[in-house]
Formats: sequence, C-alpha cells, structure tokens
Amino acid sequence: MRRDSESIDDSIRLIDAVRAAAERRVPLRIHGGDSKASLGRPVEGEALDMRSHSGVVTYDPTELVITVRAGTPVAQLNAVLDEAGQMLPCEPPDFGGAATVGGAVASGLSGPRRPWVGALRDFVLGCRLITSEGKYVRFGGEVMKNVAGYDLSRLMAGSFGCLGVLAEVSLKVLPKPRAHHSLRIGMSAADALERIVEWRRAGLPVSGACHLGDALHVRLEGGTASVQSAAQRIGGDEIDPAFWIALRERRLPFFNGPECLWRLSVPNGVGVEALPGDVALDWGGAQRWLKSNAPASSIRRIAESAGGHATCFTPAAGVEPFHPLPAPLLRFHKQLKQKLDPHGIFNPGRMYAEL
Repeated sequence: MRRDSESIDDSIRLIDAVRAAAERRVPLRIHGGDSKASLGRPVEGEALDMRSHSGVVTYDPTELVITVRAGTPVAQLNAVLDEAGQMLPCEPPDFGGAATVGGAVASGLSGPRRPWVGALRDFVLGCRLITSEGKYVRFGGEVMKNVAGYDLSRLMAGSFGCLGVLAEVSLKVLPKPRAHHSLRIGMSAADALERIVEWRRAGLPVSGACHLGDALHVRLEGGTASVQSAAQRIGGDEIDPAFWIALRERRLPFFNGPECLWRLSVPNGVGVEALPGDVALDWGGAQRWLKSNAPASSIRRIAESAGGHATCFTPAAGVEPFHPLPAPLLRFHKQLKQKLDPHGIFNPGRMYAEL
C-alpha cells in the first residue's frame, strides 16, 4: 500500500477556519485552483483555499482504490495512477494542471467516457467532510459494499461546495485498457446518432463518440483483438488520440469564440434538434455543446422539450448558470442545505440564489 511522503495534512487549519466562520456567520468561498470559477454564480465570502491540503493518503493498486486529499491536483492523481497502469475512468478535466480533486468531485464534471463507464459520482467510495460545526467526519469507505443509510459521499459530487468542505475522497479506479484506436468518419449528426446506437447494440468497445463539424470521432478501447476488429468494421481515418484530451479540456477550436457556451444534457436517443448556434455532440449525443447568444429562455425551452436541461458554462449578464429547479426539487435542496449547512456559510448562492 502506497503512502505519499510529500502529502500535506492541513485539516487543522481548515477546521479552525470553518469554526471561526460559523461563529461569526461569515460566508466562505471554498476553492482549489479556481479552474471552474466561471461555472456557477459568484460567491461573496472569505476565501478558503484547499490547495495546501494535498497528496495521496493511501493507494492500493491491487484493491483498485485510491484516497487523496481534496487539494491534490487532478494531474498529480492521474500521474500516480498511470505509474501503476491504472486510471480514473470518468476522466475529469484537469484544466492545465489547475483543477484539484476536490473541485473535480464538487463540480461533478466527467469526460468523454461518461456514457460507457459512468459519471464521476459513480467512482466516489467515501469522503471526509468538515461540517458547519467544524467536525471532521467520514462518510462511506474504501469498498463498493460499504454503503449504509444515506450515501452522503456521492451527494458531494456536483454540490459545488454548498454542503460542506470536502477534505478527502476515496475513489474507485480501473486498469488502463490494453489497446485503443481513434477514428474520424465523415457523416451527418443524424447519421452519427444512428450509428452509435447500432454499435452499442453490437457490443463494440466504444468509449468515446463525438460529432463535430461534418464528422463523427470515435474512440475504441479494450482488448487488442476486439479493438482491431471494431476498427475494421467501423472504418474511417485514424486520428491522434489527443483529440479526446482536447475535447475533455475544452481546448478544441470549436470552444473558441465570443458566443456563450452552453451544455445541453438530453437523453442520448433524442434526435438532432434545431439549435440556435454551432453544435458539437459528445457522450454519444447525450451531451450537446452549443455556442450561441440566443436568449437563455429559448435555449432552456429547447432542452426541456427534449427531456433535458441546459447549463451556461460562460459568464453572461443576466443569465443564471444552472437550469431552474422545479418548485418541489428546489424545496428539497433548501431542506438539505439547511440540514447540512444551517448557518449558510458554504459557497452560498454558488448554484442558486436561494441556496
């Protein structure tokens, strides 16, 4: 079992900061590398920088589990796993080395493998959390079976730090695939969605499917024989696998430009909708990136009609970043916030003004 000799446990400082904020009823702006500062509403409060609380706590490659502190850079986590021939399959973005593990979990962002391996929250086994009372508590564990009662550790995924200070997280990891192959095939978006469904039914080892411009980009991963067979069946031109990193990190030319960037999350069986702007399909069609300056209400109406929701990924005047919640769901969110953060000190308003 590996322990990182360079890891830094800064939990005492963090606990003291939370207790002091709770006593004074002062809001905290919890952050790591601020790589996702533009995603969500701005938070007014004292900064609580998590980057000093970092490093690998334990890592047992034979058990496929790693526990790291929240301030650990995602790039460092990936490097440690790569040395052991393993990976975090949901491939959260590292945004040039700035993203931290705590921020990755808090935002819940997943990469191109999401539809085939699961979301980031599916790989969270447990966590240590600093509560609004300044208590250092553990939820979950380090095995998949160790879940009893409410699974609060996975509840942290996508919470944007609004429920507590995520200090430590245990993650399920997997071996890296033995073979991989990336292809580009010229076709329309509508044809691409049909082909993806066909390949899924045929059990082809697809782990990435993105339609961009006039072509479908496909990633195959798995055993050598199965990948070679699938590549021959699919056809197309081989491309640099770095395409998937650029897509994950939003570094492709598509993501440049003055327009607002929207992400529409819809069922992957939904056909190609007429969207007011340039569109790229990821996650086999379940995630649709849209560059547009159309009214937010129009974009969200389209997303809702397709059974999904829309999130604005770039700051825009007068635009709420997250899709409005139905009244019953908003009421539940308020109750949860009140229960876990009764003083309202953790990233208040980051997701919604009422939270």
